[in-house]
Amino acid sequence: MKKSPPKGGKVGLREIAEAAKVSMATVSRVLNGNNRVDPAIQTAVLDVAAKFDPSLLQRNKAKTLAFLLSNRIMLHPFHSRILSGAEACCAVHGWDVVFLSYNYPLNVQRDQLHLPKILDRRDLIRAVIVAGTNSGSLIELLEHEGVPYVALGNNIFDPPPLSKGDLVFSDETRGSSDMTRYLISLGHRNICFVGNSRLPWFARCLAGYVQAMEEAGLSPRNSNVDSEDDAQVGYIATKSLIARHEPVTAIFAGNDATAHGVYKALRDCGLSIPDDISVAGCDDTVGEWLYPSLTTIREFPEQLGKQMIELILNRIAMPGCESKQITVPTELVKRESCKPIAVGAEPIRKKAIHITS
Repeated sequence: MKKSPPKGGKVGLREIAEAAKVSMATVSRVLNGNNRVDPAIQTAVLDVAAKFDPSLLQRNKAKTLAFLLSNRIMLHPFHSRILSGAEACCAVHGWDVVFLSYNYPLNVQRDQLHLPKILDRRDLIRAVIVAGTNSGSLIELLEHEGVPYVALGNNIFDPPPLSKGDLVFSDETRGSSDMTRYLISLGHRNICFVGNSRLPWFARCLAGYVQAMEEAGLSPRNSNVDSEDDAQVGYIATKSLIARHEPVTAIFAGNDATAHGVYKALRDCGLSIPDDISVAGCDDTVGEWLYPSLTTIREFPEQLGKQMIELILNRIAMPGCESKQITVPTELVKRESCKPIAVGAEPIRKKAIHITS
């Protein structure tokens, strides 16, 4: 028969262990979130602890989250700013964050993946913030293992249905539509998108561009290069456009690093920005450093990190809550790399240009 809560006395591991008929070590593991305890025993211990003192269920648990950066360099500017926002929000709530770099093939199945060992220690790591570039297989594994998580949705290949986690998106698709409409408002009709549409964040930008072009009755054009080096994508795609004498008055690059490659290619071809060709980017990571300064879509990675923390702390407090998806808006930033042209102005292919390889 289970004991009643002691009157006026402090409830500790011993009292819970005696009532639940388990060892004090087992009680400690359960209260600290260790998942290597038989589910029936976990339930019994938690029921007794809740009867004695509901605050015991949270009092002894670690307050640490793991920031899992997958398949990206550690100092990637966009993801570093997500981490910064996440850390700041954790500090406000009294939580800690540990950083984990994780690399795995994006084409493997769930049963071929292995999470970092520290994530097995649920008594140390309560949940995971998933950033970088990820496959749906990793999300499936987190779901299967019952690990609470929140992930950056923009960078997931084929995300599966969710039940134990949440997603946060930056609204690149709407931002790309806004950028395309802005270029059209400047008189541009021959606008080409440059990127690697095999990657999900480029694909989302391309979708917004295509939508705006079609709404304006214009033909979308995509110069696609299958490379994970963003600057290389911009450089090769642009040199190919010019070499083919494609009619183009504006190039929309899928991110700022790609726009940097576009700049270099145009200058190698003897073309001026924006006098010969206007250039726009997306994400506002290096746009201010380029010359001329880059018109781009400003995203808010620190806000993404904050939203991710708010969602995961809510999930820890209410483990059975429904999965949520939050989208953070973007901002169109107008700088010097784009200029108006007269509607019907001759595209750049009419110029006599000598191309060097």
